[in-house]
Amino acid sequence: MQHRYLVKELLLKITKMLGDIQRAPREAQLLLMAYLNVDELWLITNQEKELVDVDKLFEWVQRRSANEPLEYITKSVSFYSEEFYIDKGALIPRPETELLIDEVIKRVKDKDTAFTFVEVGVGSGIISILLAKHFANAKFIAVDISKEALKVAQINIERFGLQERIELRLGSLLEPIDEDIDYLVSNPPYIENGVSLETNLSYEPQNALFGGEIGDELIKQLLDEVLKQKIKFFSCEMGYDQKDRIQDYLNKTDFKSLDFYKDYSNFDRGFTLEL
Repeated sequence: MQHRYLVKELLLKITKMLGDIQRAPREAQLLLMAYLNVDELWLITNQEKELVDVDKLFEWVQRRSANEPLEYITKSVSFYSEEFYIDKGALIPRPETELLIDEVIKRVKDKDTAFTFVEVGVGSGIISILLAKHFANAKFIAVDISKEALKVAQINIERFGLQERIELRLGSLLEPIDEDIDYLVSNPPYIENGVSLETNLSYEPQNALFGGEIGDELIKQLLDEVLKQKIKFFSCEMGYDQKDRIQDYLNKTDFKSLDFYKDYSNFDRGFTLEL
């Protein structure tokens, strides 16, 4: 016989099951809302509603109590005021990456530009999708080395009806690109190999996190391509301690401007190079 729970009882039980998870009461609400596919208003106004068949929900709670990211459990992530599909094949978007999108929008004054944008390391597709929504006449080519990430990106691109505007390609860095590029954008792996990460990050694709022995190797490879192909704009996310090394790397090259930006915690987080 299946056990019956009132919504308010279920929330208390889930909170207890979550154990040491930070903000456990709030996470209990988020898990239940995602499981039932309801909003917060429904949750508030249906505290006395009786629920059955919640075994799958308890599986979700157990996964979360083991520090699996909430987003992978619910298959959903909120970013830049939009909801995106997410799964283990792609990195979970972070709030600071919204600043990378702002950087690109700030640089291209004309919303009707017919630029060719290339994104390296498309992951879940969120950057190309949001830029495509902003620049209606632009073409986007999005590259990733991971077939799993490309599957996640494809689902999101189809959800937003952008299949005709964003082309996905499998490959490393700019290898799959023959076209002239007006604007290169990337949130590449930039963590130094061997750095100890929080438990929840162990669930995320490691090749989307670690960038090499120092961490900035892939960024430097992209910089080499930007200079070689004379790509006018390059906006890139980076590690908080990589600003000096990137400046030094470009010290003997000619460019119009190199501007760094900070994240919400006031750490150096990215740059835009204009040739």
